[in-house]
Parts: sequence; structure tokens; C-alpha cells
Amino acid sequence: MHVHSFAPIADASSQVLILGSMPGKASLLAGEYYAHPRNAFWKIMDALFAIDAAAPYERRVAALRERRIALWDVLASCTRATSLDSAIDESSIAVNDFARFLRTHVKIVSICFNGAKAEQLYRRHVVPELAGGGELQYHRLPSTSPAHAALSHADKIEAWRACYAKSRFSSP
Repeated sequence: MHVHSFAPIADASSQVLILGSMPGKASLLAGEYYAHPRNAFWKIMDALFAIDAAAPYERRVAALRERRIALWDVLASCTRATSLDSAIDESSIAVNDFARFLRTHVKIVSICFNGAKAEQLYRRHVVPELAGGGELQYHRLPSTSPAHAALSHADKIEAWRACYAKSRFSSP
């Protein structure tokens, strides 16, 4: 199945960009980032930034923006048989336009990868196309996907908290 990602959630004040690889089936059906009920993303945002994971999606998105956090995916589109990153057909990959995005979101100082696949895709397909980008900090975080069960929820929260603490991100 050929799938397309969402538009970024970002504004001119965004300082941190959290990148996934491509939304899963539940997210695509809901039209929302991290909509799978077992995905830990919103629970982690709740733990770190007091963004109520049970609040309506629009309120959670507004809370991210207030905290200068942007969301997007590395891929604009791809073909895959399932929601798993391992199911992505490499020959079908089209990446989002990061050169343009970073030119229009100049306050971004840190890019945080939600999992190893997002980082791998970014470094392979995006970095070679970027002019510069040396001022950005890059951080790989444990995936919030329910498929990534190697870490406990508490360990994922601590890894995300440590990343936030070491990034050049100014609190709102």
C-alpha cells in the first residue's frame, strides 16, 4: 500500500523537531500523529511537559506548539505492506522537503528522531541534500511505537527526558 505522511505541526517559534519515519495505519486512519492507543508518544509528552494525553488532539497539538515542539516525518510517502518500519519498500521512498522546512523554521536547534529508522532514513536521504545543517543537534530517542518493546515505558520516559535536558532548547 502506498502511504503519505501528514503536514508538519510547526510554527515560527518551534525550536525542537521530533521526526518519525511514517505514520502507522492507526494514525493514517485517524488523521493524527501517534494515534495508535499503545504508542507511548502522548504519554511521554504528558510525563515531560504536562500535555494531557487524554485531551482532544487539537489541544495536544496546541500544547506542543506552546512548548516550541514541532512534529513531522522523514518520509513524505512510501510503499509498505504493514505499519512496521521494516516493511518500507526502500525503492518507493520520497522524503519531505527539509531544506525548505529548515529555511522557514530558523529557530529549530535540535532534531530528535523517534526511533532508529527515522534517524537512518534522515541521514541516508536528507543529510546529503542539505546545505549546511551543522548548527543542528541530532538525538536518537527510543521509538515510542508499541513494536519497540525492548525498553519499559519508564525507561523510554527517562531517555526522552535526558534528551530534552541536554538539547539547546529554551523553555517557554
